[in-house]
Amino acid sequence: MRLAIWSVTRGAGNLAKKIGVKLEADIYTLKKFQLENTIQIENFTDELTKKFNNYDGHIFIMATGIVIRKISCLIKSKDIDPAVLVIDEGGNFVISLLSGHIGGANELTYKVANTFSLLPIITTSSDVTGKIAIDTLSQKLNCEMESLTKAKDLTSLIVDNKKVEILLPNNVKIGENTNSSGVVIASNKKNIDIMRIYPKNLIVGVGCRRGTPKEEIFKALDEVMKKHNLAYESIKRVATVDIKADELGLLSLVEELQKELVIISREEIKEVEQRFKGSEFVKKQIGVSCVSEPCALLASNGNGDFLEQKYIYNGITISIYEEKFGYE
Repeated sequence: MRLAIWSVTRGAGNLAKKIGVKLEADIYTLKKFQLENTIQIENFTDELTKKFNNYDGHIFIMATGIVIRKISCLIKSKDIDPAVLVIDEGGNFVISLLSGHIGGANELTYKVANTFSLLPIITTSSDVTGKIAIDTLSQKLNCEMESLTKAKDLTSLIVDNKKVEILLPNNVKIGENTNSSGVVIASNKKNIDIMRIYPKNLIVGVGCRRGTPKEEIFKALDEVMKKHNLAYESIKRVATVDIKADELGLLSLVEELQKELVIISREEIKEVEQRFKGSEFVKKQIGVSCVSEPCALLASNGNGDFLEQKYIYNGITISIYEEKFGYE
């Protein structure tokens, strides 16, 4: 989790240094205080505006009123906003202010409180009442939610002490493969609030010729996804070989899908390529005999199986590795 700590007074800056070292955070202080081992800035508002989306979380050592006014024009949605914490300059309290669940602010608040002996202030209803929110559940299971609105509605039912069930097939437990093609719900309720969450456990390996357009790569990927009835929301990352790190079509596709791109070196591939059927022609061209399969495997946690070993489409190879649900 990439963190930034912000301060606008000398005292807050000194406290930021103490906290920042242990959290391995970037520490921003005003240049006029000349605090060593910090990023010294001229203008707090301008710097925060430029850097707000560059971090997973922000810790402000100042009044909550200042923070609210400064971030009000920067925040967008709870599913993408970074975590925001506030600590008083006296070092008494740490407040989870924004993105408590999905952004991880609540968890970070407890971590900071325990590490520096501060009093944690958490105001989200589910946490205060000792219940789990749907967005927290989705995060813990490493899934993507179908709908923020449905998550809010279901969490409201949980907070209101209504019974909400997590339905899994009888032969499935957390930690095993929970993918199913259908679910039957037996209930005498006329209206049931339901939603689905997508496990992020698909690793896509891609190989292609130089200059392959984005549209062609997408066609190949789409055919494989449809073949196995897979959801794009469950793609955890896309992987390719280092020689394709600047492949514009692939870069454009990954950006459009908003997925992480992992670059695998040919040296890494050489360690595992013997496990796959390769091509001598490809080996002569780039130094390794195969790309999509070893890339998918090496970009995964190694705990799973291939759903698609190697799908070939117009010079493009797609491999899909499925990590077992519930394993990091």
